[in-house]
Amino acid sequence: MLMNNTNQTEDNLFSCYSPSVVGYRYFAVLWGCAVTITGTVGNLMTILAFAFDARLRTRFNVLIVNLAVADLLYCTILQPISVDSYLHLRWRSGELWCRVFGLLLFLSNSVSIITLCLVAVSRYLLVAKRAVFDRVFSDRGLTLLVISAWALGLASFGPLWHVFVFVPQVCTCSFHRTKGRPYSTILLFFYFFVGLGCVGAFYLLIYKRVRIASQALLRYRLSRRSSRKKPTSSVQGTDDSGVESGMANTSCCEMSSQADVAQDKNEITSKTFSQSTPSSALNSSPGNKPPPDIVPAPTTAASSSRSATSGDDGEFKRVTRMCFTVFLCFVFCFVPFLLLNIADKQNRAPQVLHMFCANLTWLNSCINPVLYAVMNRQFRQAYHLLITRAASPFTCLWARWQGLRS
Repeated sequence: MLMNNTNQTEDNLFSCYSPSVVGYRYFAVLWGCAVTITGTVGNLMTILAFAFDARLRTRFNVLIVNLAVADLLYCTILQPISVDSYLHLRWRSGELWCRVFGLLLFLSNSVSIITLCLVAVSRYLLVAKRAVFDRVFSDRGLTLLVISAWALGLASFGPLWHVFVFVPQVCTCSFHRTKGRPYSTILLFFYFFVGLGCVGAFYLLIYKRVRIASQALLRYRLSRRSSRKKPTSSVQGTDDSGVESGMANTSCCEMSSQADVAQDKNEITSKTFSQSTPSSALNSSPGNKPPPDIVPAPTTAASSSRSATSGDDGEFKRVTRMCFTVFLCFVFCFVPFLLLNIADKQNRAPQVLHMFCANLTWLNSCINPVLYAVMNRQFRQAYHLLITRAASPFTCLWARWQGLRS
């Protein structure tokens, strides 16, 4: 009799059954299976693309790979267990694994947020403080930052080990709503509000600086056209991965914005001199000497500005836009769940609504590779190459079978 009571108590503790969610669970199971497959394959391809494609092995893409590892941890290990819980409407893995699950869940989310912060900071430093970027995001610095991200996430949520429990409202394991306070509240506020807020602030600063640089380039173009000069187009290689194109564009934007005033001032005095040759030939022509009031900085800025208009400026904007889209998707996936938990402290909202908002967070772990494929040419090419190599044995077998039939 005592054993039956114990089993009944455990079933109640680890059960999320409710007549209102019996039908919804099948939708959640299909959703979870799609996230597991897409996220595992996509994030694994991102890591393999970085490992095998030399063009993608840049400092910036180290952060992209770290984000993929955090998402792979969730999709490969945690998501299948969540699917099993929804399918049976109960937790079947025991109390110990429930705590492990909760710790790994928040570890993955915290590392993702920290990495998003590092991505935003790196993009801003490329635009504003290139020397600081070289020091902070060096090879050794990146290694320390990646290790620190995982160590900080583990140190942050490790103290909540004893309050990780099964939460019936979302049919998964998380920390207890009241037992972990106020520490759990502070952590959530720090990561999801302060952390994501800082990411948004850095992207706003990037937008302002890029906009100022673009306006400076536009004014320079107009000044060149007004003096009847033909801009020299320079075709340069671009790096979709972000760091190399970002470095070129940073120099272009910074020098052009700083030299724009001086260039406008010296435009009239250097009209005849500038018309004859492009800026790259000015220094090498012995017969053409610039007037005394023209310094090398505006000349370099002119050449760099034309270089930026060719492709580097566009590539830097595209990579930054991709990173900002990744950040927006993270916010879109988590904000409804956070707002619902803040507004519904008494658990009066329908359980289906809690489950749907929780299931929406699953998308964050599988959507990033899709964004890379759509918005980044080099990742798209690397994915295609990986798929082609993986399918080549089957293609050969199919060709041989067709040959035998004929």
